[in-house]
Amino acid sequence: MIFNKILVAIDDSPQASIVFTKALDLAQTERSKLMVFHCINSDTKVEDKPFLGIATVGDVDLYGTFARHQKKRLQQEIAKVENKLENYYQQANFKQIPIELAHKIGVPGKQICQQAQTWGANLIIIGRRGHNQLAEIVLGSVSNYVIHHAPCSVLVIQETNQETNN
Repeated sequence: MIFNKILVAIDDSPQASIVFTKALDLAQTERSKLMVFHCINSDTKVEDKPFLGIATVGDVDLYGTFARHQKKRLQQEIAKVENKLENYYQQANFKQIPIELAHKIGVPGKQICQQAQTWGANLIIIGRRGHNQLAEIVLGSVSNYVIHHAPCSVLVIQETNQETNN
């Protein structure tokens, strides 16, 4: 199977560089275009609702302060993501692999699938941390969501346990 367009989903985990390296190697082998995509979880997004749920003078002051703090935090997160994406861009550019960068705010699994659909990806490469079943039920699993909702093939890179390798 030929993969012309590979979307690699990157997060903030230490495994992200391993996932990117695998995607870079595959893109070089397949002579593919690569898109590096990062989703900022919508929990970081600034909400525009009253802080206490009622429109009081206290709400306006508390909510205004809270909203400014959240907006500043989101701007910092976006700058951090853009810096990380630029680093990936430089690595791909060095290997002469055509690359695009994208980031969005939302629910990661849904945004990854939507970006793959919009961009016309043939393959999504994503990492998996390997939470136990209980943790996946409680926390959810982005990789599991993507596997079941992706518009194309998915390659999951399993996190390796350092203790197992020693």
